[in-house]
Amino acid sequence: MPKIGVVGTPGGWSSEKLADTAGRMTGYRLLIDMEKVALDLGQGKVLLDGMDLFGLDALIVKKIGAWYSPDLLDRLEILRYMSEKGMRIYSDPMKILRVLDRLSCTVTLASAGIPMPPTVVTENSDEALAAVNRFGRAVFKPLYSTKAKGMRIIEKGAKALRDIEEFKAGNSIMYIQAMIDHNGMDLGVTFLGGQYLTTYARCGDGSSWNTTTRSGGRYRAYEPDQALVDLAWKAQDLFGLDFTCVDVAVTPSGPMVFEVSAFGGFKGVETASGIDPAELYINHVLKEIS
Repeated sequence: MPKIGVVGTPGGWSSEKLADTAGRMTGYRLLIDMEKVALDLGQGKVLLDGMDLFGLDALIVKKIGAWYSPDLLDRLEILRYMSEKGMRIYSDPMKILRVLDRLSCTVTLASAGIPMPPTVVTENSDEALAAVNRFGRAVFKPLYSTKAKGMRIIEKGAKALRDIEEFKAGNSIMYIQAMIDHNGMDLGVTFLGGQYLTTYARCGDGSSWNTTTRSGGRYRAYEPDQALVDLAWKAQDLFGLDFTCVDVAVTPSGPMVFEVSAFGGFKGVETASGIDPAELYINHVLKEIS
């Protein structure tokens, strides 16, 4: 059987599950922590504890680090080197690069006419204030984040400029999105190999503005209509990822896309639908490399 390595975070639920599944289905288990990898350009090797990863048949990238940050781009460059030297990697590192940065993902979606919440990107505090005044209530988002980490709500009023300056102190480029009415729920529309797999809902418990599980949100089954699936398919097709989840909100103005995930989540799929995404993903890769 082929040897498939899983790039992920040791101890991470999805990473460990995917590595376990690869081990069960192929007889070979390897979870690769990119923090421990060395690129040796002189020897043309990528080493993990002395083992050359070019000896594997394929890699699956489940996570590139515990937290999203610009450092992850450099880790992806190591994988890009491997890809350009012939290693089969899922998803392709160049395709992951296009969605890892929130702004890069947004520009691609907006340029293709994908409906999104009204969004302003600026380094200028006065422009940021004008956006808050226009929106009334806005979400300020770091360019690299997951599960709403580092996001901040800023409302129109006397404190707005001070709040903006506080956010800007840690985020020189401010990504500002109007708060939209999504009834405390957003959707994860999931695709494998560009084919629709399933949809799950993240439902907030009312204690937070966001629906993430970090803030008390829960996964629920959800049956979308075909128009919503078609919109999510169009969004993910712009990037060509092997496994991804499109975050969609159903609003009074119709469905709106927040983002296309660089890696896609397993837990929502499994909890809400009973589908085993790890097994399906391994089968997808085995078919691709056979």
